[in-house]
Amino acid sequence: MQLAALATVKNRILLGSPLPFNVRDADRTLLLARGHKLQSQAQLDALLQRGCIVDLAELTNRREDVLKAPREQLGQLWAESVNNIAQAMRNSSRTGFKQALNDASEPVLALIERDPDLAIFQVLRQGSSADQQYGTRRSLHCAITSQLVAHRLGWAPEESERAFKVALTMNISMLELQGQLARQNTPPTPEQRQALQTHPMRSVQMLELAGVNDNDWLQAVMQHHEHEDGSGYPSGRSDVSDLASLARRADVYTAKLASRSHRDAVAADIAGRQIFMQDPGHPMTAALVKEFGIYPPGCHVRLVSGELAIVVARGSSITTPIVACLSNARGAPLPAPVRRDTANKAYAVEAVVGERSVTVRPTLEQLLALPA
Repeated sequence: MQLAALATVKNRILLGSPLPFNVRDADRTLLLARGHKLQSQAQLDALLQRGCIVDLAELTNRREDVLKAPREQLGQLWAESVNNIAQAMRNSSRTGFKQALNDASEPVLALIERDPDLAIFQVLRQGSSADQQYGTRRSLHCAITSQLVAHRLGWAPEESERAFKVALTMNISMLELQGQLARQNTPPTPEQRQALQTHPMRSVQMLELAGVNDNDWLQAVMQHHEHEDGSGYPSGRSDVSDLASLARRADVYTAKLASRSHRDAVAADIAGRQIFMQDPGHPMTAALVKEFGIYPPGCHVRLVSGELAIVVARGSSITTPIVACLSNARGAPLPAPVRRDTANKAYAVEAVVGERSVTVRPTLEQLLALPA
């Protein structure tokens, strides 16, 4: 063990969020396991006064842990990582937010690297649409999309990570409002419109107070609703950074995939076509459509065989995904999902199926257990 006093890494602890490491007594006895949540400053102060220690190796192994984890554990790792992101975002006004966000982002970035198809699956399988976590979930889906597209565009790893964090934090000042708008069936009120108009500035202010001093990150958050033709807001500028342009396009695309109380999600194939037609020829849009394809992992499809299936991986082309069949041609549920390659004409995709019409819902663990 490479041990250090807890006091030297206390900035990595965000009250109310999972501990990113085990906390041990001075004699190395385990006191608090990684993932435990400290709820008060008094609890943290007591540990510091006690002279607690940590193993520094636990701060650096999370990426390797994800990359080496058995495939069957990826679903649980995604669930834990999404929860940690949500915890960090909810505590954005507390001391230690910047470090907590970095800690929570690291395993998500590793999960995206480990299995991009499963990352896209997280964006498509959105669960309940208009709950309290709507804003946080939308931010994460936008961040995953931005990172994947940045990688496809050949951006440097540090720039791809910055794109992830820009998308994750650009709406941090209006997460609750996003949930409210997703739940309500009426147009935004004048007060809500004002909050929408000013949220880029307020998000920048929150990030600065949290210790973010990366000018490119802050600039992109400020500009993420600006358009290259000057028609955006809040300032109507046309000199928009690449980071902001990518965040806006990822936001527009993932918004189409997100259902709200007053509308269903746009079908994945239609969403791809819409964003391409709205922004033809732009390399970022082209990269986004190529990355997700017409039938991205997570969407339901009907095959020419009559079988109902869910896309589990991208295939040899954007129109030939790998799918898991859920029911036979007569609509009877299969005992277990069956893998199909839609490049085989007998199992070609016929149409995308809306989620509301799907009654067979396998667990992610069942899908991960399918043979390669």
